[in-house]
Amino acid sequence: MLERECISRGLAVGSSIRAIASTLGRSPSTVSREVSKNGGSGRYRATVADHAARKRAKRPKTCLLVSNAMLRTLVADKPAENWSPEQISGWLRRIYANNLDMHVSHETIYKSMFIQTRGIFEEELRKHLRTRRKFRHSRTHRSGYRQKDLDGVSISDRPAFVEDRAVPGHWEGDLICGAGNSYIATIVERQTRFTLLVKVAGKEMKSVVSALSQQMYTLPSALKQSLTWDRGTEMMSHRDFSAATKIDVYFCGPQSPSQRGTNENTNGLLRQYFSKGSCLSNYSQNDLNDVAEKLNSRPRKTLAFHSPADRLIEVLS
Repeated sequence: MLERECISRGLAVGSSIRAIASTLGRSPSTVSREVSKNGGSGRYRATVADHAARKRAKRPKTCLLVSNAMLRTLVADKPAENWSPEQISGWLRRIYANNLDMHVSHETIYKSMFIQTRGIFEEELRKHLRTRRKFRHSRTHRSGYRQKDLDGVSISDRPAFVEDRAVPGHWEGDLICGAGNSYIATIVERQTRFTLLVKVAGKEMKSVVSALSQQMYTLPSALKQSLTWDRGTEMMSHRDFSAATKIDVYFCGPQSPSQRGTNENTNGLLRQYFSKGSCLSNYSQNDLNDVAEKLNSRPRKTLAFHSPADRLIEVLS
């Protein structure tokens, strides 16, 4: 209240915002916002401003979409047209530029969709969001199961020449998931983009490590250098894999798929053959070999439109 009295008196005698801020030891922008949201320089009154601040600070506050029926109706109609909350918020600000009561942030819309206790929107509206996720997390959220200590070598300790793709024989791997807890292991050679697909019985550690070991043991020695894997628990027996194949294993950082960019891009291409929601256990190893052959025969822009198979032949010769 004392600071607001100083602001009010300063404005009355014609002091600048910067001069008032200097007297209070505040940032000029802080004083400017305080004055602007309480009537401006000509109408600012300390008592009125203090009362308004106390009113704004009261909790819990009624959600804007609860108190404004017209706004709630407009917001509820747009997700059915596949508009995102951010698009809805921006559209409202443009259409109702002079009506602040019709402005709502995209965060408020998101929260009203995901927090069902608010009782504002039907749960069905979430199905129109692009990601169709059941929960909404912050950008800094990290799921606990990927934080497990695998007692392995981090990708940060991987030799620099692996990153440069200067030497063949360095692979990236992961699992792609299908219906009914079915999986396929995908392994991509970084320099040639040559892909191997491995049938696995499940995501369990023993079945994945055993299947990978059998597949990669048969590779030429020049192609058995390293494997970079996600932090999934299926590779907790990585030492057994290295002992069987003589291939070093490195692990990506938590929630860092970009560190396996080659494998991630390849998994995207594989979805043309294995659509999401299909059961992957129906494919035999021969079926997977046929798909891999088709993928390895396709020209790639990143290889100057040579195929991975062509580049692998060059490497081996």
